[in-house]
Amino acid sequence: MNPVFYRPAKRRALAFLGLLLLALAILGGMIWRNLHHFETVLSYVNYSHRIQNVSVGLQQSLISYVTETVPDSHPVVLTKTLSEMKALMADNRYLSSPTRKSLETVSSLLANVSKLDKVEKNARLIQALEVMSQTLDEEGLRREKLLEDINFDTQTELYIALVTFTLILLGAMLFLHYRILHPLNDLRQLLERLSEENYTPITTDHLDPLLFPVFNSYNEMVIHLAELEEAKRLYAQSLQREVRLATQALLEQQYSLARAERLAAIGEVAAEFAHEIRNPVAGIQMAFSNLRREIDDKHQCERMELISNELKRLARLLNDMLDQSRHSPETATDFDMATLIRDLLALTRYQVAESIVLQIDTPDALPVHLPESGIRQALLNLILNAADALDGGSGLICIKARTDSRGLRIDVFDNGPGFSQDMLSYGIRPFRTSRQRGTGLGLAMVQRFAKDIGGTIKLGNQQPHGACVSVLLPKECLA
Repeated sequence: MNPVFYRPAKRRALAFLGLLLLALAILGGMIWRNLHHFETVLSYVNYSHRIQNVSVGLQQSLISYVTETVPDSHPVVLTKTLSEMKALMADNRYLSSPTRKSLETVSSLLANVSKLDKVEKNARLIQALEVMSQTLDEEGLRREKLLEDINFDTQTELYIALVTFTLILLGAMLFLHYRILHPLNDLRQLLERLSEENYTPITTDHLDPLLFPVFNSYNEMVIHLAELEEAKRLYAQSLQREVRLATQALLEQQYSLARAERLAAIGEVAAEFAHEIRNPVAGIQMAFSNLRREIDDKHQCERMELISNELKRLARLLNDMLDQSRHSPETATDFDMATLIRDLLALTRYQVAESIVLQIDTPDALPVHLPESGIRQALLNLILNAADALDGGSGLICIKARTDSRGLRIDVFDNGPGFSQDMLSYGIRPFRTSRQRGTGLGLAMVQRFAKDIGGTIKLGNQQPHGACVSVLLPKECLA
């Protein structure tokens, strides 16, 4: 870790350790002070008990002297009391000066009490009892004051400890909030910024120095993510541009295929027309040959020869046209019709107006066995015809494909004006159309494709308006 970031962490760790040691020291001090107070109270109780014992001894001595049968005897109780008094005066821990003086007074009164007469002896014992009683009262007051001082000191220490622990707890809570929870909240906000794809760096001037490595790493990361996002955007734009170019090229190919298909239809009509012309031309040529053999005029023969050559050339042209119109049909393959329709609508989307809605209603999978290019071109012609019927306005085009007992059925709907009554009455005819820009070959090519594979095409109108073209293909077209 960088020393610049390590020092704040070390200082905070030491501060937290210091707070912990302070709390332990306060707790230990309170325990030690309570033990000291307990020992003081116990010692002072022992001391008070010893003073009371001296007082009791004096009382017993007085009773012994009063009831003494031998006046000159020395009572054992008095001797024991004097020895205890000397031991008590030797202990300086709790013995105050007034108590010491009182004990010395009592000791002097009882020093030679056995040598005195009974009256004097009793007087001294009574005086000693009075001094001891006064001493006991003073010691009682002193004991109460000591207990009050100990109680006051204990309460004061307890309050100080509570205040200190409260401050420590408050400091710990503030430390937890500002040094742990607040940074965690900042991290949560950073994660939310990432989830919102906000890759702008944040300022670190107001942040805790301990969090500098985290937030600096975050800034580096978002800068890198922003660069990657920009690269992704540029790549997406490039990819979209390539897709548009590819789509444009594909649409141009579709237009070329449609044009080729229309030209093929024209060629078919031309071939039929050539076939019909070839027979009369052959008859004319044969009749002309017979007529030529019957004419002997040389000049006329030369002219007849020119006409014959022209007839032969015309026959050759017709034969060449018929030869060129012959083509081998496309081979049928297995493929998924639903996938083909979806791909076709995706490509047609770029060819029709955006206000036109394209819909598809097919099963998830529809395997068929058909010429793929032919059915694709046929459906493209139907979709373009439907789009032309909407005349660039808003509308709906729907392709529906399904199977039934008769085979495969493909319906192309639109909500345009529908077919004219002439179209419904007379059917599909090449070069017959109700649109100004139409050629009349789109439906003709679809019809020719359906007939080539054994199917039919049906035209109809919807209510309240719209057209429907149904392509019916036999069961052999199903895979």
